[in-house]
Amino acid sequence: MRRNKRILGGAAAVALALAGAAMAQGQRVGPEAADLPGSLPINRIQVLGTHNSYSMPIDPRLRALMSPLFAKLEKMIGLMPEAQRALFKEEHPNPITIEEGLNYTHDGLTAQLDLGLRSLELDLNPDPRGGHYLDPAGYRELRAKGVRDLLPIDREALSKPGFKVHHITDVDFRSHCPLFTDCLKELRAWSDAHPGHVPLFILIEAKNQAIPLFKDMTPPVPFNAERFDELDREILSVFPRERIVTPDDVRGDYPTLNAAVRAGNWPRLGDARGKILFLMITANGPEGAAGYLAGHPSLKGRVAFLRAEPGEDHAAFLMYDNALVRRDEIRKRAAEGYLVRTRSDIETYEAKTNDRTRADAAFASGAQIVSTDFEHPGNAYGTSYVVRLPGGEPARHSPAAGGKQ
Repeated sequence: MRRNKRILGGAAAVALALAGAAMAQGQRVGPEAADLPGSLPINRIQVLGTHNSYSMPIDPRLRALMSPLFAKLEKMIGLMPEAQRALFKEEHPNPITIEEGLNYTHDGLTAQLDLGLRSLELDLNPDPRGGHYLDPAGYRELRAKGVRDLLPIDREALSKPGFKVHHITDVDFRSHCPLFTDCLKELRAWSDAHPGHVPLFILIEAKNQAIPLFKDMTPPVPFNAERFDELDREILSVFPRERIVTPDDVRGDYPTLNAAVRAGNWPRLGDARGKILFLMITANGPEGAAGYLAGHPSLKGRVAFLRAEPGEDHAAFLMYDNALVRRDEIRKRAAEGYLVRTRSDIETYEAKTNDRTRADAAFASGAQIVSTDFEHPGNAYGTSYVVRLPGGEPARHSPAAGGKQ
């Protein structure tokens, strides 16, 4: 097995950092999930994460305003190409209104990490000049109706140049960290304070589609090669290269990233503690991320992994959100060496019906990353639905990706 020399020696660095942090804070020396051997490849662990981790509640008056407008989305779905529509229906399978689909909230990123979550999701909207998202159309409509006490947004952060973190422009835009670099700084501060943590798996979604719900909607700023280069630079402005597990680290001297993944060339846990991986998805499939891959075969020189299909040269990270439909395929692909993300609940349906069937299937599938919207007790439906990683630690052996070795 050919391993990149840059990731070797990480275990010793982590041990020294742990000792220093523990001495400074009067804590016991030792990494989290200490039962996992340092020789375990990181694609053989399983962690729990959150979906749209930055999300703050929508102003209820905006939610009420949007209810009739969301019917437009159903028409848009109907106009999708057949394959894209089928995938959308697979990944959004539940009979639930779109308003209910947004009926969740999360604490800040630090609180989620403190709770034991090791995967977070951030939706990125380009704003190279700053201020592009300062005046959401939804709030303009409400102000025109005389509403003045709207839930606040962080105008200072939104005024600055850089990627903005929110779900749906003009509609679902309230965020714990609206400026991407602020999110990164929060992650870096937490990581620095917990040097023995298992690697963090950070999903970043490149938003590049508009949802025409208003006449005077905020136009999207398209992702292109220049924007993707800016994205890598923003990440590297906060996390030094040696703190990130990149596609180059996994590929090593294999001819393609896919070949390295199939050969099991992922870093070992002992070398990857205290580090972070970025996993990119897009709202409109492979074409939405073409600019990230162009000129970077097998993601050479790139910071993030990119959602792919098995067998593609750059394939390392797959996403099968519907574990009830894709359970066998998830198990197969995880065993082949790929990282897989799936979900324990979709559009809040499982919380509404208090149904753990999907969550149980997600964990049993062996997907290394399982995402939820209900990481703590208490939800808008008053049910007892909550999701925790089995075993009580921030990470465990993935059931399908190699087992206990």
